[in-house]
Amino acid sequence: MPSLPKAPFGRTGHMSTRALFGAAALGNVSQDEADRAIALYTKYGGNHIDTAASYGQAELRLGPWLKHNRKSVFLATKTEERTYAGAKEELKRSLERMQVDSVDMWQMHVLIREEEWRTAMGPGGALEAFIEAREKGLVKWLGVTGHGLGAADIHLKSLERFDFDSVLLAWNWTISRHVPYAESFRKLHELCMERNLPLQMIKTGLHRPWREGEERTRATWYKPFEAQSDFDASIHWSMQVEGSFINTTGDVGLLEKVLKAVASYDGPPSDEEIRARAEAGEWESLFPED
Repeated sequence: MPSLPKAPFGRTGHMSTRALFGAAALGNVSQDEADRAIALYTKYGGNHIDTAASYGQAELRLGPWLKHNRKSVFLATKTEERTYAGAKEELKRSLERMQVDSVDMWQMHVLIREEEWRTAMGPGGALEAFIEAREKGLVKWLGVTGHGLGAADIHLKSLERFDFDSVLLAWNWTISRHVPYAESFRKLHELCMERNLPLQMIKTGLHRPWREGEERTRATWYKPFEAQSDFDASIHWSMQVEGSFINTTGDVGLLEKVLKAVASYDGPPSDEEIRARAEAGEWESLFPED
């Protein structure tokens, strides 16, 4: 079995596998299913888990394994609370659910709306709880995540406001066709390289949005790829971005396909190859432009 490649996770210095375990996949599964997924991930050498308080039962499902294996992984979680009090209380709950004393990274989750951004970054906002948690040793590093076509721009604004240690956003071939997003992503990437920040990439297993009336056969809120060759092409295209890491797809049934794709990376497909594959397979962006 091939092992996952590793790279420094930005300024943290942790040699993270380039496939980060996206624990959203554990949100609505049994403990047995969760245990099998974690075992598969670690079998490939995986050493970085990314979860969130809002991922259903994910933190609870991780708890039994983390109780005995905490030191073997870089552990990150997230909060959607925007106030100091709310964020502080949710971190306490996350630590209890995961049966750990601290996490390596805590992230402001889905911070994309202007009003929420002002609350989180202002007096009495979540940022104060983040700084306090780091000072108390409950967390080591601080990050910010976002979804949609405004994510790169709001991340740039967040990095101007505070020196976060990581960003997370969508990046794949179809979303790169949106010229304004691609330009903002380029600016964000340049800044991340200047500051030695890792880029966590989501939606690299995206085929297209679910269509009205279509049976949803996967746990993901988009229709994922099914063929290994499509996972390989899409993920390998995204992995060419310097300093990037792939968050695994939010369905445990697809975990090994993502891991195989990341483990087999030896360079991206050509522009001609991925364009032809996308057109033949009717790849679509999850975020259509208005």
